[in-house]
Amino acid sequence: MTTVRAAITQTTWTGDKASMLDKHEQFARDAAAQGAQVICFQELFYGPYFGITQDKKYYRYAEPADGPIVQRFAALAKELSMVMILPIYEEEQTGVYYNTAVVVDADGTIVGKYRKNHIPHVEKFWEKFYFRPGNLGYPVFDTAVGKVGVVIC
Repeated sequence: MTTVRAAITQTTWTGDKASMLDKHEQFARDAAAQGAQVICFQELFYGPYFGITQDKKYYRYAEPADGPIVQRFAALAKELSMVMILPIYEEEQTGVYYNTAVVVDADGTIVGKYRKNHIPHVEKFWEKFYFRPGNLGYPVFDTAVGKVGVVIC
């Protein structure tokens, strides 16, 4: 049986996107140095968790699933030879947003994405204000560490 060493992250909002990106890059570097072969960042990892409010200002955190943040971490995945799960606020097109996790293989290739299927909209969780329900089902991705499935809380 093969053993796969995995890392997960959870941190508090620093107050700005740039420092969150730097912080998560360091998490990946530290995990790789400790032998991790795969890392999964927290939901909406480069911003605050904004689903507890309804404010259009958070739309600015959305970007395409192959946008600058994913490209930055795909290059890092290749550099570190590490599979990465990147939970982002995806803008598929103007006005169409998903809570998405992009899966990047250890060679930096984007192998696919999962979009959160069940979007709660109850008191104190206003996620339907920001996200559409996922439309990709529950894909499983072949990666350098084996098959990987993703779900988002």
